[in-house]
Amino acid sequence: MRVDLLSDDVEGLDEALAVVDGFDEALVGGLLRPRPAQAAGLAGIADAVAGTPLASRVAEAADKTAAGAGDEGHFVALAAARTALLGSVHDALIARVAEALDRPGVVDVSAGSVPGGEHAVNLLAAARGWLCDLARAGWQGIDHELVGGAAPVVSAMLPDPALRRLATLLDGFAAELAASCPGATLERVPVRRWADLWSRAMLLTLPGAASAPAVGEATGRLLPLGVDVQEHATAVQAQVHAVFEPADGGTPRLVRASASAPKPDTVVGAGLWQLLRPHMSLLAAVSEGRSMDLDAMPVTAEGDLLWDDARARAGEPADAFVTARVALPTAAPFDVSPLGRHPARVAVPVLVEGYGVADGADGVVLEVAGGRLGVDAGRVPAAGPLTPEVVASSTACLGLLRWDGGRFLLQPLAVERTVRKKTVAVHAGAWAGGTTDKAGARAEKAATDAVTVLRERAGKLLRK
Repeated sequence: MRVDLLSDDVEGLDEALAVVDGFDEALVGGLLRPRPAQAAGLAGIADAVAGTPLASRVAEAADKTAAGAGDEGHFVALAAARTALLGSVHDALIARVAEALDRPGVVDVSAGSVPGGEHAVNLLAAARGWLCDLARAGWQGIDHELVGGAAPVVSAMLPDPALRRLATLLDGFAAELAASCPGATLERVPVRRWADLWSRAMLLTLPGAASAPAVGEATGRLLPLGVDVQEHATAVQAQVHAVFEPADGGTPRLVRASASAPKPDTVVGAGLWQLLRPHMSLLAAVSEGRSMDLDAMPVTAEGDLLWDDARARAGEPADAFVTARVALPTAAPFDVSPLGRHPARVAVPVLVEGYGVADGADGVVLEVAGGRLGVDAGRVPAAGPLTPEVVASSTACLGLLRWDGGRFLLQPLAVERTVRKKTVAVHAGAWAGGTTDKAGARAEKAATDAVTVLRERAGKLLRK
């Protein structure tokens, strides 16, 4: 891996992000009566997409909005321009990673999407109206009455599976805004995050935008690389990154399989696996270091396996580091949908070896091939034996290459280290299928007790 390429500037990236920042700042104060600085941010995004198919619509939207006369169509056009700019940043970063790793390009599956129904146009319009009201008020102008306007829309959407994706986004967005009301007293505004949520939600209100990606079938061998655990106060997700080798001898591909579950805030650490295991047998295979044989497993055009335990069985032992050394270099990624192109979505499996470890301003830094690569220790989950200290004593690191804060960082999934002259692997997902580790076993027991108590209380409430 050419680490030096990862630290070099990407042409046009800073300029594109500066334009996005200018538009995002306009949303802070609101688009009802834009001030000169906000108008400049709107003009900037119009200039950035000049010469593209969006040019005329975005130019009109910027002019009308700067004059305080922006309507729903104008706000949708601005959201589309912002999404397109971040998509270009995503593509530039992926291209730079592919160059640094000398990896194959994306797999063109040409699968399209499955059209969604348009029977809920009224609900989509209601959601779009609420989002437009937010944009006019700005983050500094939000109050509980305005934010509460999302509740009836979300309630009406949730029963419809086709609208659940947008409903969940709106519900979470409204909850964040409600926790920050009134906006006039906010000391710090999550400018980029709220603008991301707003623009994505705006585009999802367009008929057909929420169409599900087409689903194919995957038959062959799945070789797990590692598990990325994402935990929130009320939910947890484990995403397994793996190499899939088709039974027909086709190109190996990078795929993902995810399991999610709601969780009480008392379940933490290794206890999270209890909530996730019933949803995906793959977690046990990851813990045991085994491959899995898939038979017609559903897979989306973006490489996400729609996991079905009935279509998978445990295979032969498969060491993740052997997979990374032998199969990963030739594995091709799937393409990403237009709405999925965002710098935050960059998560490329890589293997780094032959490095030295140093202390940087923000933590551990790997010195390899004349370059320096920071380690994102904050993403190492507490639900496994992998710790920043273990990473600092490692000789090889298998992880996800991400882009955050204007630079590439490595999120460790597993490392190799030398213990008593023997090479030992430590995996973030080592406890996924169960553990005899003392610390992990204690966390499992505590989680079992907490879940049992909560179920008993829930049962009593239901009986009442």
